[in-house]
Amino acid sequence: MSNKFDQLVSGLNRRVFMQNSLYSLGATALTSLLGGNSIENFMNGNSDLPHFSPKVKRIIYLFQSGAPSQLELFDYKPKLKEMFGQELPASIRGNQRVTGMTSNQRSFPLAMGDFSFQQYGQSGAWLSNIMPHHEKIVDDVTFIKTMHTEAINHDPAVTFVQTGSQQAGRPSMGSWVSYGLGSENKNLPDFVVLLSRGIPGGQPLYAKLWGSGFLPSKHQGVMFRSGDEPVLYLNDPKGIDRDSRRRMLNYLEKLHQHQYEKTNDESLHSRMAQYEMAFRMQMSVPESLDMSDEPDYIFDEYGEQARTPGSFAYNCILARKLAESGVRFIQLYQMGWDMHGNLPNQIRQMAKTVDQPSAALITDLKRRGMLDDTLVIWGGEFGRGCYSQGKLTPEVYGRDHHPRCFTIWMAGAGVKQGHTYGQTDDFGYNIVKDPVHVHDFQATVLHLLGIDHERFTQKFQGRRYRLTDVHGHVVKGVLSA
Repeated sequence: MSNKFDQLVSGLNRRVFMQNSLYSLGATALTSLLGGNSIENFMNGNSDLPHFSPKVKRIIYLFQSGAPSQLELFDYKPKLKEMFGQELPASIRGNQRVTGMTSNQRSFPLAMGDFSFQQYGQSGAWLSNIMPHHEKIVDDVTFIKTMHTEAINHDPAVTFVQTGSQQAGRPSMGSWVSYGLGSENKNLPDFVVLLSRGIPGGQPLYAKLWGSGFLPSKHQGVMFRSGDEPVLYLNDPKGIDRDSRRRMLNYLEKLHQHQYEKTNDESLHSRMAQYEMAFRMQMSVPESLDMSDEPDYIFDEYGEQARTPGSFAYNCILARKLAESGVRFIQLYQMGWDMHGNLPNQIRQMAKTVDQPSAALITDLKRRGMLDDTLVIWGGEFGRGCYSQGKLTPEVYGRDHHPRCFTIWMAGAGVKQGHTYGQTDDFGYNIVKDPVHVHDFQATVLHLLGIDHERFTQKFQGRRYRLTDVHGHVVKGVLSA
């Protein structure tokens, strides 16, 4: 009896082993057939991605952390100079929410410093005199002047625009794109993050903004740093050569497979994929970040900080190189836009750090033919109010947070060229035409990638989640024919 029982158990174990092995081999083959889409995506019903023919292959998102004031940059409001120091009409402000920093102000005087605006290009787009290099690209971009959000403080607002939720823990936009579409280059991450700072201070940034949330961890953003070690812990210790590392990973894969056969824990596959990616990145990252082959005219085009590792200008060149190498989603964060005090002086400094590199990136991509399938996004988490916070002179004033309306721009594949979408009132306080909510923006970005935002979901804790939560409409008015 004992021998028969042992034979039965042995047979069952062999059957389980074969099922798991076949599943693992089938998953590998299926992943290859899906052209880079993850097996997790297939198992969750998203195997038909992209849902339709995409306009965009990759995204470069130039995120301006701290909320740049649209009023000094793009949204021309002459009434603010005409009525300088006068009270913002109560009918305009109404009972709308303000932050604790200005809720105790007795008055809300209108403010505007010595900034001049002109119309440029065939499109006649309005630009401030502190963004002179944007003159070259106004006919390549769509300005959306009616972005709005519910979040009124930095951390929830940045989290919202990056993840679709004001609470931490949801996957970032780059992670969703990585999860849905995979990579064009198996030797580099799908999603890369680059950080820079314009002026000292400002709002901090946290890894949750490029985290993968409840998606597999291999889809989180990989932050590249300036210096000799662009990715922490990527280099091998002294005494470990590449062959030794390869043998170690082979044995580790066997151990993970052995554990998977016991537990069916899919996170083991994700962990092994990350190890393999790190191994490939040891060779591909230094090559992708090598600036030695860039001609002098490129550095001149991107500006005086373009040769300084870690600067926004330097990172813009890296973004173009990474896009050329097949990275799907490249997120640049430029810190320093939080200006509650000396805004006129500070915004001039910040504009100088981003104006030329941002314009140069569009010009560079266009010259290489890459703007035809690349989407570039420029903007922050919310806008700035039209009234002064604190001291008020033409040379010194501040602006508080303003979620009611702000400006971003988009350029490249699938969006109109030389177009301005939406309109705000004479004070730049309320939207009067064509509002665009953060979820609408996210739905539009996914649409350009060939993804229907309502069908692109992931089940977690009994509910199906998506980047746009339960909201969002594609903004057809910004799409090219």
